[in-house]
Amino acid sequence: MGTRQEISALPPEADLARADSLAREIFSDVANKWAFLIIEFLGQRTMRFSELRNEIGGISHKMLTQNLRMLERNGLVERTVYPTIPPRVEYTLTEAGDGLRAVVDGMCGWTQRYLGHIEKSRSSFRASAG
Repeated sequence: MGTRQEISALPPEADLARADSLAREIFSDVANKWAFLIIEFLGQRTMRFSELRNEIGGISHKMLTQNLRMLERNGLVERTVYPTIPPRVEYTLTEAGDGLRAVVDGMCGWTQRYLGHIEKSRSSFRASAG
């Protein structure tokens, strides 16, 4: 992320250290498990709502709707409605969403690489705390 001096040189809307910055608001929006999973699956292909819901285990209809709307509002997901009966709606990543997918892929890779380490640490922590 950079040093504090580098961050303070940013315009106020881009400064994550500022509580009122747009950057922090965006970070807060997209830094959640559901958004990461939606980005990951849409990075593979364009999908319909029901396909996403089936792919993402444990996500509720409400959570999927809220996160898709947030991602669309932030310009990361594009929603296309086709004039059929019933209407067909598809979701795809925008260029910005695809850029975020690279970050999400990195997080997924990090999780897989350090999963064993984290499991051991949790086990040790429980043993020493209990």
